[in-house]
Amino acid sequence: MIQIGDASYRLDDPLTLAALGFAVLVLLLLWQAARGARRAARLSEPVLQHVSHLSARVQNLSDGQERLAGGLHHVSEAQANSQTAMLEMMERRLAEVQDRMGETLHGSARRTAHSLGELRERLQSIDKAQANITKLSGDVLSLQDILSNKQTRGAFGEIQLREIVTKALPSDGFTLQATLSNGRRADCLIHLPNPPGPIVVDAKFPLEGYEALMQAEGKEMRARSAQAFRLSVRKHIRDIAARYILEGETADGALMFLPSEAVYAELHGNFPEVVREGFDARVWIVSPTTCMATLNTMRAVLKDARMKEQAGAIRKELAALYGDVERLTSRVANLDRHFGQAARDIEDIKISADKAGKRARRLDQFDFEDLEDPVAAPGRVLRLNDPAE
Repeated sequence: MIQIGDASYRLDDPLTLAALGFAVLVLLLLWQAARGARRAARLSEPVLQHVSHLSARVQNLSDGQERLAGGLHHVSEAQANSQTAMLEMMERRLAEVQDRMGETLHGSARRTAHSLGELRERLQSIDKAQANITKLSGDVLSLQDILSNKQTRGAFGEIQLREIVTKALPSDGFTLQATLSNGRRADCLIHLPNPPGPIVVDAKFPLEGYEALMQAEGKEMRARSAQAFRLSVRKHIRDIAARYILEGETADGALMFLPSEAVYAELHGNFPEVVREGFDARVWIVSPTTCMATLNTMRAVLKDARMKEQAGAIRKELAALYGDVERLTSRVANLDRHFGQAARDIEDIKISADKAGKRARRLDQFDFEDLEDPVAAPGRVLRLNDPAE
């Protein structure tokens, strides 16, 4: 670094090196000129002019270098400011990113915790459902055990029939396990009025034939299973018609209760001839759904019959009620007369009381003179004024 006045020149600057080289050349020329001053007197003036011009150029170069240095300083300051602003902006963005990341992580953690809670609840629900399924599987196995035995299967149908009947009819409208005159015991006897009279409902469950029909493979096996199912239902129809339709004791028909909607649908869908045979034998086949509808109709019949039975008693009660109303009207009239006479007597009593009160007030207003001693003045009598005066 070379300091010339206020200007500074760097040794590695090309312009400075050129200027220094030029200055050295000028010095050499001056030295040569000094040796040959006389000889180069005429040539010195152009050289001096040239040196002066070069000095002016060097000064211009120095000024330009100063301006360039100022510009470079300004540029460096601007760059420093820009870097500072950029760093600040980056710090702010980094802080914002960190905040967002923190919020995102917090929200993700909260959502994850919520999802885990829901997953735990669902797992608990699944566990409960699994327990219910296990219990239901046990119940299904128990139901299979029940249905695999004819006696327990019959009890199952009777229990279902009892539940339906007790919900549809009043307690005195039916009898469970009723014994008829022929010694047969009906699952349920509904006390309908004549006609048609008491009607029997007997529960039958041809499950074995139905299961064989459903599990049959092949046309021939299915035909044999269908024939076995048909014969089983026909036997039930004949038994009910022979045992529970008694002339003069029961209605001229009976109901066969099938405790399975599937068996009922299969029978009506694929065996209509069996259903028609039941109609001919006056045995009507019902399922839980159709049995409930039939019993509701019977309940309406029972209600109408009971209302007719009570119609005479109701008319008698209405006649008695009319007599009671007439007697009540007569007694109210007598009481009204008594009240009128009492009111008149009270008016007379009020008049007498007013008169007595007036007389008492007049007596209270009398002036009595001092009486003389009757011994001192014998024969003197005190005279009272007439109250009428």
